[in-house]
Amino acid sequence: MDLLNTLVEKGLRRELPTREEALAVLATSDDELLDVVAAAGKVRRKWFGRRVKLNYLVNLKSGLCPEDCSYCSQRLGSKAEILKYTWLKPDEASKAAAAGVAGGAKRVCLVASGRGPTDRDVDRVSKTIEAIKEQNEGVEVCACLGLLSDGQAERLREAGADAYNHNLNTSEATYGAITTTHTYADRVETVRQAHAAGMSACSGLIAGMGESDADLVDVVFSLRELDPDSVPVNFLIPFEGTPLAKEWHLTPQRCLRILAMTRFVCPDVEVRLAGGREVHLRTLQPLALEIANSIFLGDYLTSEGQEGKADLAMIADAGFEVEGAGESTLPAHRADVAAASAGGCGGHAGGGGCGPCGDGGAEAAAPAAGGCGSAGVCGTAATEAPATAGSTEDEGGDAGAEAAAVPVGASAPAGATGQAAPGEVRSDLVAVRRRGTGTDLPPNA
Repeated sequence: MDLLNTLVEKGLRRELPTREEALAVLATSDDELLDVVAAAGKVRRKWFGRRVKLNYLVNLKSGLCPEDCSYCSQRLGSKAEILKYTWLKPDEASKAAAAGVAGGAKRVCLVASGRGPTDRDVDRVSKTIEAIKEQNEGVEVCACLGLLSDGQAERLREAGADAYNHNLNTSEATYGAITTTHTYADRVETVRQAHAAGMSACSGLIAGMGESDADLVDVVFSLRELDPDSVPVNFLIPFEGTPLAKEWHLTPQRCLRILAMTRFVCPDVEVRLAGGREVHLRTLQPLALEIANSIFLGDYLTSEGQEGKADLAMIADAGFEVEGAGESTLPAHRADVAAASAGGCGGHAGGGGCGPCGDGGAEAAAPAAGGCGSAGVCGTAATEAPATAGSTEDEGGDAGAEAAAVPVGASAPAGATGQAAPGEVRSDLVAVRRRGTGTDLPPNA
């Protein structure tokens, strides 16, 4: 296909496709799917080789969020039966993080539910970051705490945070239909604050909430403009008990096309296969590794993921290798900008170039203001909730982010197709997390 040849050539040059080309990727037929995957794979291998970066989520504070994000099992009014508990102590969080690192994770993502952290919350997360770094040499730490106030990003950076996650989730045009307690502009501003503080920015999207192809292209183009180093692609898990419980729009083929479009638009950025992969890609997960160069290991915030050992086997069987702690995730031109600009905007893992995905040093224009948590949860709440670790409720449709990946149901029964009739709730495909952080059971790592 001429389209795919053009997109590969542009990806190898780090050149932005046109909107029409991005839309055309989403419009390709299932008969063309392997060609689309192969083309995106050429771009992925150019910048990331055969490496797969492993990330591990630690849910510092679960449930009882005051925000109303429709996709989230931790939202205000959610009936999803997830675990609920207040802040983990630094030693508890460090122990949880160590399990992920032992399983091969290079980055630990610290997430807390809520609108955003108080200064006291930032203090406690800072102590947690210090504890994790002290006990796990070389590990990267990403925080996902929601809307940040002035000076908080700098304090997290000083405590050792390498990155901050805050997803845009969907297009600006449709954001108000998903969330009313904060704005799209709030989320954009939070990403900008992370950049300005010298942290690597992580920001992505949630697909499957009923958005159009144009919405998907809009949000990915907005992400390229913001220039995060990492773009998590989450697939909505419609948790029973949330407003989006009946939104089952995704097929494995559509998920692969969405990933490919993201790779073509952001060719040299870490594209992370995030929440919902087990539910929606199912047996086609290995094909997604041809496009994405990063995944979450094991469980998510409020839902269970594929067994950690199965993740590692999948990577090996597909001919990929786990990225080592001493290897740079980003290609040299982005990593070099970061090193040269340490103390600058922080857009490239350590502090540099804020240019759009392939534009090394030019500054990217970005909209305003910050927002609630990313990757599925809304950040950290200002008020503490009573610990109720034995109760139930989960990230209903929280498919967002690095730190807040949507609930992933890896425990689909044999024979389940994952295809739901209109209006049908497929709770059989979603497994609420009942192990690991916040429980007495060992984690899945």
